[in-house]
Amino acid sequence: MRFGIVVFPGSNCDFDCKYVTGDVLGEPTTFIWHRETKLPEIDVLIIPGGFSYGDYLRAGAIARFSPIMDAVIDFAEKGNPVVGICNGFQVLTEAGLLPGALLQNNSTKFICQWSSLRVESNQTQFTHLYQPEELIDLPIAHMDGNYYLDADAATELEKNDQIVFRYVSKTGETTASANPNGSVNHIAGICNKAGNVLGMMPHPERASDAVLGGIDGIRLFKSLQSPWGKS
Repeated sequence: MRFGIVVFPGSNCDFDCKYVTGDVLGEPTTFIWHRETKLPEIDVLIIPGGFSYGDYLRAGAIARFSPIMDAVIDFAEKGNPVVGICNGFQVLTEAGLLPGALLQNNSTKFICQWSSLRVESNQTQFTHLYQPEELIDLPIAHMDGNYYLDADAATELEKNDQIVFRYVSKTGETTASANPNGSVNHIAGICNKAGNVLGMMPHPERASDAVLGGIDGIRLFKSLQSPWGKS
C-alpha cells in the first residue's frame, strides 16, 4: 500500500501522518510538494492538517488553487481513496470534493483537546475495522472546525450514509457540551457519495501509537491497509 502526503506551505501534520503510514504501518510513503502537477504511483492520498498558506482569506481557500490540486481532483474522481484531516478537510470542501464549509468555531477560539466521537458508518474503506456506533477518542486542534451546510444538504448526508464520525459525550450522547465547535448535527467527519473521499476535523494520526496517548486512530489507517468490500 503506497501512501502519498501533499505538503503545502504551512502544513504541519505531514510528518505526523508519515510517522504512522511509514514507521508504524511500514508502508512506502511519499511527500508531494504542492507545486508538483502530477502524483507519483500511490494507492492512497492524504491531505494533512496545518495552516496551508497561513489560512489567508479562509482556511484551505488558497491551497485549493495549488498546482497539485488538479491531480488530486483527478485522483479522487477516478475512485481512489483520499483522506483530508483538519486543514485537509477544509481544502477538500474548498475544492468541491466534499460538500459544505468549515466556519470559525462558535466559541471564536482555537480549540486543542481530546474529543469523543461515535463511528456513524463503518461501511467505508476508511472505517471498516471499527464497530458500528463505536465510541473513540481523538484529538482536535483547530480554529475553523465548525462544519456547516444547509438543512436540505444535511438531510442528504444522512440519507446517503455520508456522515462517518460525530461528536458525542463520553457515553455516546449528542449533547451541546459534546459539540466542541458548533458543527451542524455534531458532524466531525463525512465522505463523498462515492465513499472514496473522507474529510474529518479530528486527528487520527495523533492517536495512532500508545506513546502519543491514544491508539483509536490507528484503525483508520489499518482499514486503508486492509482489503475491504462493502457488505
